[in-house]
Amino acid sequence: MTDTSADTSADASADASVDTAGSGDAPAVANRRVEIEYCTQCRWLPRAAWLAQELLTTFETELTELSLKPGTGGVFVVRVNDEVVWDRREQGFPEPTAVKRAVRDRVAPDKSLGHSEK
Repeated sequence: MTDTSADTSADASADASVDTAGSGDAPAVANRRVEIEYCTQCRWLPRAAWLAQELLTTFETELTELSLKPGTGGVFVVRVNDEVVWDRREQGFPEPTAVKRAVRDRVAPDKSLGHSEK
């Protein structure tokens, strides 16, 4: 039987070095996830994919994850870290600039959106 305790502690120290914010707390990457839930019955995948591309292009270094989540019943919801930032049922279909502002305010508040700010 081999001793794996040295391997385990090496893995733990490697994981601890992931904190890129330098705060010593949980890694900064935990608050940079976007999810777009869209209705498959309504065929809104192209709309969701286009919005995802817009967000990934705008926040290419700030986001750590962007996912498309199939749903039903007319859903089109954008979430940042599980917080709803846009819901079609309450706000209608979003303009990309509105979603970009909502995402920016949560993941990169100091980032300029250039012409989209106007």
